[in-house]
Amino acid sequence: MIRSFLTVSTGTLASRLLGFARDSLIATLLGTGAVADAFLAAFQLVNVVRRLLSEGALNAALVPAWLGLRARDGDEAASAFAGRVLGTVSAALIAASIVIALLMPFIIKVIAPGFIGSDTLDLAVTNARLMLPYLAFAGPVTVLMGLLNAQGRFALTAFSPLLFNIALIATIAALLLWHTDATSAAWALAATVGIAGLLQLLMLVSQRSARLATPLRVTFDREMRGFFAKAIPGMIASSGPQWLMVAGAIIASATPSAVSWLYFANRLIELPLGIVGVAMGTVLVPELTRASAAGDRDATVHAESRALELAAGLALPATLGLIVLAEPIVRLLFEHGAFSASDSAATAQALMCLALGLPAHVLIKALSPAFYARSDTVTPLLATLKGFVVAVALAFLLGHWFGATGIAAGIAAGAWSSAASLLRKGATEFGFSVDEAARRRLPRIVLAALAMGALLWLTSGLAPVDSHGFVHLLALAIQIAAGIAVYGLLVQTLGVASWREAVNALKRPAG
Repeated sequence: MIRSFLTVSTGTLASRLLGFARDSLIATLLGTGAVADAFLAAFQLVNVVRRLLSEGALNAALVPAWLGLRARDGDEAASAFAGRVLGTVSAALIAASIVIALLMPFIIKVIAPGFIGSDTLDLAVTNARLMLPYLAFAGPVTVLMGLLNAQGRFALTAFSPLLFNIALIATIAALLLWHTDATSAAWALAATVGIAGLLQLLMLVSQRSARLATPLRVTFDREMRGFFAKAIPGMIASSGPQWLMVAGAIIASATPSAVSWLYFANRLIELPLGIVGVAMGTVLVPELTRASAAGDRDATVHAESRALELAAGLALPATLGLIVLAEPIVRLLFEHGAFSASDSAATAQALMCLALGLPAHVLIKALSPAFYARSDTVTPLLATLKGFVVAVALAFLLGHWFGATGIAAGIAAGAWSSAASLLRKGATEFGFSVDEAARRRLPRIVLAALAMGALLWLTSGLAPVDSHGFVHLLALAIQIAAGIAVYGLLVQTLGVASWREAVNALKRPAG
């Protein structure tokens, strides 16, 4: 499981790092203001669709169904089922793209009511429509990735999203060289989103992954309706962090530049969330599905315990690091071109509040697969909806008083509400528990993370306040390297992990 986790998290890390490069270039190209807010509001919509369909979300329904059918009726039946899913999902999303294009003005008014009555609304509608072709390609890409994950083939699905960011970065670089005006640049970048989706599909098809879903058919029979009845709640629940950000963007749209500040702050949250959370959702579902189907309680508890240890071990130091180093990180990544020092300060404040919710987001990703493996996609959905309501209510109140920072705090509170719901429901429904090793290690992980956070806080004032360029990069790199070294040493010293055992486990043949 750890080997698969590392494969997925490495691919996700590479994609997220390219995403940072992409967003840094977007900040340089568009800055903040009406054009940037319009583009990022539309792009936020696309990102929700991406998370809704991909990054492990469809695993919630497809992987347990496909594995169960193959075990019961054989490879041919599983392939035919996958072919019906692939054909039906593709046809449904093509039709949905057409309908959404017609309704786009209404949709933008809903997700960004602050744009009503301004030119920003028309800009956002145009950008969103130019991005829509991505939706048609995302469906087949997601199904093919889910089928590969069900077979334990994680490498291709982990690295294929790199094409999305590579295409956007190439377009931004060309636009910067041509000195295109901001509005035209945003439209060109929006049109590239669909092209990026096509490249990802072509990559998967070229590897003959489509043979896992044959013959291709479009059908809405009873079997497909049952599949979608489970898939849709799971996909919505798996996209919880993005729905919370949509809630924040809706409220922030009334404040100039607030959508941009929240977007760039959230991009930094998505790095650790992607590395840990996406890998959890991708790897744990097939692992827990097999254990649950075999009635192996010990294997289930073992998988859940190791997942919680990995989640805590990576999320807690990332949370403290982002809180303590928020401003220097934001300045290094985004304070270029049209992105000003005041934008950096506002984005950093929003980042500190969003980071408070990062452990909750990762905990949700670690807990949800236990429900998905039991074909329960409704409970995670209800937890997501509860968190959404909490986030909207608090973001509205706190945003009125503290602006984008208050909205970010409301989003973090919504995430903790969802995580608490899943913990409570799991404990009462199927006795969710962790083993003795996890109960011993988790407090030590917290202690090691707090010590690392204290070190970063004590050294945060060593770098010159007005440092830029290489000096800024060097000071930040030294702080981060020292934090990682101290954390790793404490994890080893406190007996949380043995690096020799970890390396030996990775070398050991699967099974």
